[in-house]
Amino acid sequence: MPESHGHSAGSTSAASPPATPVGNSASSESRSDERRFRLYTAVVLTAGVVAAVAVSSWLPFEGGTELLWIGPLLAVAFLLAEQLGINVDVRSGISWTISFTEIPLVIGFFIAPFEVVLAAHVIAGISTLLARRVSGRVLYNAGAFLLEITSAFAVAGLVKQAMGAEGMPWVAALAGTLTAPLASTLLALAAVRVLRRRMRIGTALRLTGRILVVGFVNASVGLSGYLVIANEPAAWPLVLAVFLGLAALYWAYSDLLREQRDMEALSDVSLMVARSGQQAAARPASRIDELGKGVDIDEWVTIAERVKDQLAAGRVVLRLRLEPDDVMRSVVVGEPLPPGDAVADDPLMRLPGAHVRHFRITEANPDVRAALLDRGAQEALVVPLRSANQLLGVVEAHDRLSRWRGFGKYDVQLLGTMASHLATSLDNRRLLATLRHDAYHDPLTGLLNRPGFRQVAREPLRERDGAVVLRVDLDVFSTVSDALGYAWADRMVIAAGRRIRDALGQQVPLARLEGASFAALLVDHTPQQAHDTAERLRAELSEPYPVDRLTVEANAMVGYAATVVEETDEPVDVDGMLQRADVAVRATRGGEEVRGYVPSMGQIFMRRFQLVTQFRQSLEDGQVSVHYQPKVSLPGRQVQGVEALVRWQHPEFGKLDPDEFVPAVEAAGLIGALTEFVLEQSLRRVRKWLDEGLRISAAVNLSVRNLADADFPAKVVAALRRFDVPAQLLTFELTESGVMADPQRALPILRELHELGIVLAVDDFGTGYSSLAYLRQLPVDQVKIDKSFVLGMGTDLGDLAVVRSIVELGHSLGLTVVAEGVEEDVARDQLEAMGCDVAQGYLISRPLSEERLEAWLQARTTRSPGRQAETILTLLS
Repeated sequence: MPESHGHSAGSTSAASPPATPVGNSASSESRSDERRFRLYTAVVLTAGVVAAVAVSSWLPFEGGTELLWIGPLLAVAFLLAEQLGINVDVRSGISWTISFTEIPLVIGFFIAPFEVVLAAHVIAGISTLLARRVSGRVLYNAGAFLLEITSAFAVAGLVKQAMGAEGMPWVAALAGTLTAPLASTLLALAAVRVLRRRMRIGTALRLTGRILVVGFVNASVGLSGYLVIANEPAAWPLVLAVFLGLAALYWAYSDLLREQRDMEALSDVSLMVARSGQQAAARPASRIDELGKGVDIDEWVTIAERVKDQLAAGRVVLRLRLEPDDVMRSVVVGEPLPPGDAVADDPLMRLPGAHVRHFRITEANPDVRAALLDRGAQEALVVPLRSANQLLGVVEAHDRLSRWRGFGKYDVQLLGTMASHLATSLDNRRLLATLRHDAYHDPLTGLLNRPGFRQVAREPLRERDGAVVLRVDLDVFSTVSDALGYAWADRMVIAAGRRIRDALGQQVPLARLEGASFAALLVDHTPQQAHDTAERLRAELSEPYPVDRLTVEANAMVGYAATVVEETDEPVDVDGMLQRADVAVRATRGGEEVRGYVPSMGQIFMRRFQLVTQFRQSLEDGQVSVHYQPKVSLPGRQVQGVEALVRWQHPEFGKLDPDEFVPAVEAAGLIGALTEFVLEQSLRRVRKWLDEGLRISAAVNLSVRNLADADFPAKVVAALRRFDVPAQLLTFELTESGVMADPQRALPILRELHELGIVLAVDDFGTGYSSLAYLRQLPVDQVKIDKSFVLGMGTDLGDLAVVRSIVELGHSLGLTVVAEGVEEDVARDQLEAMGCDVAQGYLISRPLSEERLEAWLQARTTRSPGRQAETILTLLS
């Protein structure tokens, strides 16, 4: 971008080429701009030469031997005016230099011909550029110098002719002097247009107006000084004092303008970085894995260009580490870096602290000097960008071009403040990227989590018909957690995630949903292709897992759902697809380990959902009732008690089996309400029997969730008191697995119930942990032999041995033994021979409603004599 050096604001010496390209499009644009500027340079230089020849042939050459010292003196005056210039940076990269070249120019009109003034100005201007190491635009600036002086003398000559004056009138000299900065400004504005840089019309007009004002003041001072000294040679000290006062005013004015520009630059850089962070935060969800990885380098190019323009540097280099583990990336604007710019062990990359260092090649130590030579720089401002505990990057500004004395204290202060803003914004950007990454990723595996998968999969599921969601479940996670601890289970989950990633590839969105459950999104897959992929994935996941020194056997189940299952189906959202895939996984429990979703699966789970949502209302409406199955003693065959079993007569689905709705009710957290309902119905029935002189106990099944409720014993006590039922007539049946799922919470509650006098029975004994150690821990009074063993006694000697062992074990521990599933006389007789205490099963009675149970008792039993409170019902033969 061009910078102006020269008469006042206009002589443009484009000090640096366009910004170093980043990317193919930027490189192509840069080359196009360079070709356009070369053509513009040729036009300016040609026009300058032609105009100089024309004006030289038009204006007479007047002068003698005195020109031998006047010419060099003018050249020195122009050179001093250039060197003493005051630089003010202008938007779009134009540097407005308040110089004093109008003073020697206006004097030149009176003391030298056109050719001498032209030569002195061109020599001084080009020498200044070379001294400032501005070599890339010498031809353009030479043409601009020629046009400035040529247009100045042409205008002055025309004014002189119009006035018909002899010699050079001061009006003509003043008009010609103002023409030079005006021509320079027009050339600079044209250069900005050629390079396709933006400058508002209002800014250009204000710049032109300021240039003419400053040029007029300088020309007036020079003209007045010349006229005073020409007529009164002794007045030169006064003229010098006026000149010094004017220079002081210019310096003060330039400082004010610089402060204003510095504030604008700080604001621009801060807004650019903030906008960059906002764009990163608003990046589409499909690119959430790219956050913080520096994909928007063009944003940093714009920031570097703004820093370069404000410092008027030949080159600015931003070295950024946008990720903690990322390599340092370089963004270069201005003069390109020489090849082989190394930063691995560079002293400028290892600076401590976060303040600005100013290095000059003539004053630096050998290491820094070598680093500057590697960059092709004579001086540099370097400032590290740091967060609290790590290096975020480094900002380097090389070779100030707009001042002959190089970077000053204002440049150091400005770069330090900019670097502080950049470091804070970078740190905030990285923090934002980290927070967003954590929000969408699983911390254990680094895969997407459920919200992240939802974000990534939303668009593909909406736009593509061939999208498939896979759901993968490992069925050993809880077992490994219980046996070896969560640390080992976590290692297994990490290993499984890697296997899935390797099997599906890096481009497939993959998420860990929870536990050992994963989800993946396949696009452009037919159902058959999805099934083949699921089979291959299941086979790989089912291979043994070497975890440290152990090898863990595993099994995987895979369910999948396509976006359109049938032609009549409407596409569903991500959550709906995950739910369908989950339904397919649950369907694999039937034996198949890979299943695709079909609508009939959804109907089953929809029915369960309806049952759960309607359960409480069904309790209130009387649809749920309690049936009772009698239990009799052996060998006396007296009725000892009943087991309370829940039944649901649904108005739409009819009679429901407890195995269908109880697990769903338990999973939905409604088992407390169900247990309370069964308990109250059972105690009411026991109270009625007591009022009739019958002493029959009732057994109620407990869930693992009941044993996790610390208030459950208090609720039982309240119910016993409300119905005035002795605790000995209440039995709670519980499974071994339910107790041992969380023994630390269950055992205190069981002990509290046992201390109340409530009978505790272990249900389905023989199918769970079934060991003497567990029985000794549990405060139980009864064990119930699982019906699967009782039913097999007649045909399987193994089952017969198991039943006999349980009876003997129970008796050795002082426990009452109850046999379930007694359906034949042979089984009853075998149990009686073994010494089993109580029998229960279809041989005695099926579960009965209250009314049918009363009829059963009256029809099949007779009362034994004795006190009414101890009346016993005896089963008739």
